Amino acid sequence: MSNRTTIATLSLEVTSEADAYAYFEKLRWTDGATCAHCASANVYFIEPSNGVSRSTRTGAQSERRVWRCRDCKKQFSVITNTMMHGTKIALRVWLMVIFELCSSKNGVAAREVERKYGVAGLSAWFMLHRIREAMSHDDFTLFEGDVVADETWIGGDPKNMHADKRPGWHERTKTPVVTLINSQTGEARSKVVTGVTGGTMRRIMLANVNMGVSTLHTDSAKVYGDIGWWFAGHHVVNHSIGEYVTEKSHGTNKAENFFSQLKRSIDGTHHSVSKEHMQRYLNEFDYRYSTCDLTDTERMADLATRVAGRLTYKAITR
Repeated sequence: MSNRTTIATLSLEVTSEADAYAYFEKLRWTDGATCAHCASANVYFIEPSNGVSRSTRTGAQSERRVWRCRDCKKQFSVITNTMMHGTKIALRVWLMVIFELCSSKNGVAAREVERKYGVAGLSAWFMLHRIREAMSHDDFTLFEGDVVADETWIGGDPKNMHADKRPGWHERTKTPVVTLINSQTGEARSKVVTGVTGGTMRRIMLANVNMGVSTLHTDSAKVYGDIGWWFAGHHVVNHSIGEYVTEKSHGTNKAENFFSQLKRSIDGTHHSVSKEHMQRYLNEFDYRYSTCDLTDTERMADLATRVAGRLTYKAITR
């Protein structure tokens, strides 16, 4: 694994399925292989009889690298119980797509994966959503310090839609999104919400911020005034009078820059995103924003440690 990975170096280094498994093992098991079933480190590699591949139950040859645990006696590979568990798509393709999603600032569309890697369109779509799900982090710690909060609405304007598809007056056409950014760590957390209300904002803040020791930076929207007193400090900029920075605060510039990149990427790469799947796209952009100080190689290695668990097709199409 080179210090600075590119598509060119990755394609040269990973020329077979065995290479892909070995490469992913280096990314995920930095301290040595561990059992995917019981987490024991008392494991050993099962060397193929011909040194390259082994026969499957159907008689086909597979280059999958298989390990066995001495404690629970079960066999496993580096992709067991991960987002790639049971996949029919070559692991070499998975690695290429993961690298592209980690390194492409504007994201990658399913149709692009379909065209470049010869994967069926629906499989490419499902594959990308599994990677985006792995980019989410549910075990995070609470923000402390300076926290920037802002909201935006993502979606098309009804006046630009065909009359047959234009929603009624009672239907919401844009999806509200709230983003928090920790100025100290540079981490972003975005959430799809049903509406930007005081109750919604309180729930988001309670789940993400240690408010008693943090300072909130927002615009002058009333919804932030309702929760600002919970914080150690609350600094406000008034955009309606052209105020964007004060002596005490840089305002909401960090969040607005994040929204600018997010919207340009959705418009240019994906064109439109449904509300049902919006959160996973936000996870993807949060992840790249939060790891912007890492190289593409380091970001890919970090993501390899987050792959436990698998988003099922039934869950994503429910």
